[in-house]
Amino acid sequence: MNRPVRKKKKSKSAKRAARPKPAAPAPAPAHAPGHAAESKLRAGLQASIERVVLQEWTIASLDSRLPPVLSTPHMIGLMEIAAAQAILAELPPGTISVGTRIEVDHLKAVTAGATIRASATLVRHEGRFLVFEAEARSGEHLIGRGRVFRAIVEHQKFDETARSRAT
Repeated sequence: MNRPVRKKKKSKSAKRAARPKPAAPAPAPAHAPGHAAESKLRAGLQASIERVVLQEWTIASLDSRLPPVLSTPHMIGLMEIAAAQAILAELPPGTISVGTRIEVDHLKAVTAGATIRASATLVRHEGRFLVFEAEARSGEHLIGRGRVFRAIVEHQKFDETARSRAT
């Protein structure tokens, strides 16, 4: 009985080697987000800021029917400042970081006059996108925690784009 002759299949590595290689992308300018200068950004960079809660930061300052406690937006703002400061010295020239997303739980209330310490630690860096673990404390009390997401952008271009939306 004659069996048909089967062609031998190419291995996966042989198939890959036979494919044409794509052209390498053009190098980014030294000041552009995503350039090698960003490699100074590494997990573990951290910063903390400490502030005394002002009356204007309470939710009661927006609606007198509400209690005079630190508002969630102000707590988040302190976390964002800590995240921005954590990487500031390592950013490429001409760039800044801007907030893109927040995932935060506000756990406990504090009143005007309380001292708040907000901290942020860079935990992930993918290209121009950054993720921080953040928390806010008043003394030994954890009042808020979560994640702050930021992106690296060209400062001048960002300002121009934002101003163009104001009109």
